[in-house]
Amino acid sequence: MATVAMSAESAPTILMVNSSASMAQRVASAVLSEDYQVETAESAGDALARLRFHPLPDLVLLNVAGASSEGLEALRAARELQPNLKVIAMGSGDNARVAAQAVRSGAVDFMSEPIGEEELKTMLHEHLNEPPCVRELALAPPALADVPATTSSLAAACATDQPEAVELSDGVSFVYASPAMKEIYDQARLIAKFDMPVLMLGESGTGKEVVSLLIHHLSPRAKYPLLKVNCAAVPADLLESELFGYEAGAFTGANKSKPGKFEMCEGGTILLDEIGEMPPALQAKLLHFLQDHRFSRLGGRTTIQADVRILAATNVNIDEALANKSLREDLYYRLSGFTMNVPPLRQRRREIPLLMKYFMKRNAIQFSSPERSFSQAMLEACLSYAWPGNLRQLENFVRRYLVLGNEELALTELRSAHRNSSEVRQPSVASQGLSGLKSLAKSVKKEAEAAAIAQALEHTNWHRQKASRVLKISYKALLYKIKEYDLHPPLVEE
Repeated sequence: MATVAMSAESAPTILMVNSSASMAQRVASAVLSEDYQVETAESAGDALARLRFHPLPDLVLLNVAGASSEGLEALRAARELQPNLKVIAMGSGDNARVAAQAVRSGAVDFMSEPIGEEELKTMLHEHLNEPPCVRELALAPPALADVPATTSSLAAACATDQPEAVELSDGVSFVYASPAMKEIYDQARLIAKFDMPVLMLGESGTGKEVVSLLIHHLSPRAKYPLLKVNCAAVPADLLESELFGYEAGAFTGANKSKPGKFEMCEGGTILLDEIGEMPPALQAKLLHFLQDHRFSRLGGRTTIQADVRILAATNVNIDEALANKSLREDLYYRLSGFTMNVPPLRQRRREIPLLMKYFMKRNAIQFSSPERSFSQAMLEACLSYAWPGNLRQLENFVRRYLVLGNEELALTELRSAHRNSSEVRQPSVASQGLSGLKSLAKSVKKEAEAAAIAQALEHTNWHRQKASRVLKISYKALLYKIKEYDLHPPLVEE
């Protein structure tokens, strides 16, 4: 372990791991005029020892050496050991695949070598200070005293989380507070730099469209348009002309030629929403476009080239879609250059009070209406409800309450929806007989146990050892339960 640049003891500390001599020299040169302290570790083993027995550095620069398994394993080990550690991965060349592997392993950013001194300074400033595009949201979580005891654990999380938002456009913001959504933000900020397809998975209403807007907003294409095509909303026989355009005479009624979304989106980004609903024949044409960004209009004879980045989103089960051939396997692998899994609202309940206030503020502006407050009873009901429609359903609920102003009606509707969803999930004891009572009790117990484990894992940012201590069970028992209940981190591995 060596120190290559030193300033005051209170200065932010940068730890460089397995860096080249030229990179170490550039970092030392870049921080000469800055209040930073820089240390070096020659190997991943030295770095992990440093992280175990010394105060945490503010930032780690880790050379992943072309996405070698050793570098990525060191990155995963460092994040497992210290979940809050900020790590910037370094690799050679503008390699999007390397960046994707690094961010999945826990990196907050990726730095392609060689890197200039000014660019390096900018990146260090960005990660050792608050990012300029993120601000603290003026929506304070509810006070702990205002929340009933039945939701006290969730309320405690709400009170301690740092709510943040990225302002996008047209009054839309990416709002987050939970570790899972903070990780989504970090992924989007990193992958936005690399011109590769991104596939977003998640239930309907989880905010995949907002994530796509975030990626576009943070990308070099931000000054160009972002267009959305809902593949499920456009009839199958019209979808091809919607995307690729058509020439005059291509079909009855085509009196003049018309450009498609790909031409209209030149230089920008296109979101193909509900990609799993695209007809298989059209998927083949899209695959060809992804390969060389060339296509022909419907009825056309000439080839057109379009510089467009493609983002895709779907709520279908990918394994089932591939098995029943509704989604081409080759198209899936081409689209999933980077895959993001946007978690449902029930897996990030701590954001519910924050989102309620955000939706209330946004809709109050839209309807020129004074904001309404949320009572303790309403907060309790919203925290305990599963929100199968996710953010879309939550915003509709808030909007209805804002317009009608009838809290009792809103609560009655929410409790009714909660009872109906519970009846759907739970079988009738009468229909099962006495033998079904034991089965039902066992099922309810498993549901509660799985929910408690998922909450502990989310609260500890999937640090399994910490979660086992929170749950007061052994580490091996926790690993067994994770496998039994098929629990997964929010990221989807390729």
